[in-house]
Amino acid sequence: MSRKEIDQATGTETTGHEWDGITELNTPLPRWWLWVLYACIVWAVGYWILYPAWPTLTGYTPGILGQSQRDDVAQAMLQLKSSREAQGRLLASATLQQIEADPNLLQFAREAGKSAFGDNCATCHGSGAQGFKGYPNLNDDIWLWGGTLDDIKHTIQVGVRSTHPDARQSQMPAFGRDALLEPKQIADLTEYVVSLSGGKADAAAVARAEPLFKEQCAACHGDDAKGKREFGSPNLTDREWLYGGTKADIQAQIVNGRGGVMPTWGSRLDPMTIDALAVYVHSLGGGE
Repeated sequence: MSRKEIDQATGTETTGHEWDGITELNTPLPRWWLWVLYACIVWAVGYWILYPAWPTLTGYTPGILGQSQRDDVAQAMLQLKSSREAQGRLLASATLQQIEADPNLLQFAREAGKSAFGDNCATCHGSGAQGFKGYPNLNDDIWLWGGTLDDIKHTIQVGVRSTHPDARQSQMPAFGRDALLEPKQIADLTEYVVSLSGGKADAAAVARAEPLFKEQCAACHGDDAKGKREFGSPNLTDREWLYGGTKADIQAQIVNGRGGVMPTWGSRLDPMTIDALAVYVHSLGGGE
């Protein structure tokens, strides 16, 4: 049987429980702690009564206030949609130039475009539009098809090498894969292209390849190798390379004639979203 007694060391009454020679002191909880506990219990009971709380077979107890966080969120979303509709109508009716001239509309377009970019474009171009090998960097000022607002919008609408009848179209021949040039000619042409951007190249190969470049490549890239936007052909005199700028990368491009595909967004996104995307991309730092 348990027996209560006074602990000699502390002067505190024991609970009478003992185990292996150790007795339990009967030390009560602080009053402030008990009052906090009781207040929490009262608050919890009041919450159960006032707000949705207990699950039932068909749902949950609604509470006498009838308040619902789900309804609050739905109402907030409706208010947000309503506030955006007015700006959306302005955005849909304004030209791209009018959008950029209006600070409030421009800010709205940028935010809407940024959201649409994250949902539709970031997979290829990156979340920061920095691009990857084979996918253009949209933060620089290198534009194969033009970097004005109208140029960017048109590219978004029709895509590149897509199924749209007005898609941006260009195709570099696969000089090696299709046996259009001999391996030695491709090696010389590689040296020539490397030299155009100031890279270290074999002088004799460059001299041999110069007439070959004019014969095979100048029609698209120009006699000065600075590219032609009507063909979507890149400038070969800078140090910007979509598929890599090493000799091996350049030679692989000459051999295989790679070309990526950008989807046509005109049939997937509404006109307002396309305008917002064009404005957003144009504002990234590379728009003309």
